[in-house]
Amino acid sequence: MRGAPGLAAIACTAIFIASAGADTPPPPGATVATLPEHFSKRVVATGPSNPHNMALGPDGVLWVTEQVTRRVVRVDPKTGEVSVAVEIADAVHSKGAQDGLLGLALDPNLLKNRGEDYVYVSMTYAAATPAPFPNRTLIRRYTYDPETHTLGFPVDILQGLPSSHDHQSARLLFGPDGKLYYSIGDQGANEQEYLCVPNEAQVLPTEAEVKSGDWRAYKGKILRLNPDGSIPSDNPVIRGVKSHVFAWGIRNTQGMVFSPNGKLFSVNHGPNSDDTVNLIVAGGNLGWPNVLGYRNNLTYAYANFSAASGGCDGLEDPAQNGTEAPSQVPVTPQSDFHDSDYVQPLKTLFAADPDKLKREFNNPVCADRGLYYICWPTIAPSSVAYYGGFRAGVPGWDHSLLVTSLKRGVLYRIRLDPTESVTIGDVEPLFRSQNRYREVVVAPDGRTIYVATDALGYGLATNDAGAPAFTLENPGSILAFTYDSP
Repeated sequence: MRGAPGLAAIACTAIFIASAGADTPPPPGATVATLPEHFSKRVVATGPSNPHNMALGPDGVLWVTEQVTRRVVRVDPKTGEVSVAVEIADAVHSKGAQDGLLGLALDPNLLKNRGEDYVYVSMTYAAATPAPFPNRTLIRRYTYDPETHTLGFPVDILQGLPSSHDHQSARLLFGPDGKLYYSIGDQGANEQEYLCVPNEAQVLPTEAEVKSGDWRAYKGKILRLNPDGSIPSDNPVIRGVKSHVFAWGIRNTQGMVFSPNGKLFSVNHGPNSDDTVNLIVAGGNLGWPNVLGYRNNLTYAYANFSAASGGCDGLEDPAQNGTEAPSQVPVTPQSDFHDSDYVQPLKTLFAADPDKLKREFNNPVCADRGLYYICWPTIAPSSVAYYGGFRAGVPGWDHSLLVTSLKRGVLYRIRLDPTESVTIGDVEPLFRSQNRYREVVVAPDGRTIYVATDALGYGLATNDAGAPAFTLENPGSILAFTYDSP
């Protein structure tokens, strides 16, 4: 839930019992100089209202969805001019929640004179039948007018998708196969305001549900769909059923990206620990909520509040320090989870330190207003971009993933081997500032990295001492980090 601005209290249902020796968590404060050598920083534009997704168009203009104001805007990276492409009145945003105008994908044939000048978005809308949740999510296609630079002729290609106030995920992108990919989080089930709601990230749709267009089982899934919203004929058959589901078992996947060789990478939020970098494969199961990070019984056990004996109502989740759950709540170790489709993560960002476990979840640096979660070993990964293949790019950066952090105000670089199957070494923190980094986009020449920042972030970012920050350096902005060396 740490990705959402404006939340007064953070809790989680994970029970941490020790820690794996994955990556050593960074200190909660600044871990790197503001700018590495040969890089400069420029504020491209200010004013976007909580950017959610951002994409670079073929005309060199940045497209941005504004979650709160429910607008799609275009930002000229040269002049900083911001123009409104469309205002979406029927999109719904709840104050302090993760719903609203969310995903954004540009058609691969945009501005190629093929009659496919399309822009796709995902958004929350009011449901005709509100129970049990008042809203749903849809994916909509707009047609771009290159003369007026506006979007029109909306067509809803897929409606009735799950929605709540939490864990929307909502990463929308085209794959090299011409299909749309979309991540749907677990909707915050079994946590905070949804503590008593069963987590259904492991629940798959039935054939009857698919035939009737009932998409409720799409919580905690990555979808693959045709551009018209239909189910591709070559989608994986999972447990005997073919649906939009491409992979499952995710908590909150806000970032996905394809590498040039067609591999799909994602980043996934952990609750107290173990944000993950994943390689997504057709039919793969990431294991949530039964598994978090590596399936090693060292970092996590599944505390299922929704199955508490005697009922869940009135229970409180004491797992902020990751040590216990009420006796009536069943707790299942990761070793009890068995699935032949399980795919372990490539990397965790980061696992808790077993020798410092108690302090990590009760760090006095973050005691102000009880915002201890800021010091937890999580970064809240909000997006991921692939870096490589540039003739005059940054030396040594080929085969890298760039991951933005909402909590740390840092861009992390993760090295991949040439086959892009494993990660190499430790992550490299870059571009530290007192901000919440929401989105990253790489310019076509590889020399400029664009980062969008949240406009809101009261107590949800860190200052240089590692404590909660109550002001942001560049709220609601587009930043450019440019490599200046020849």
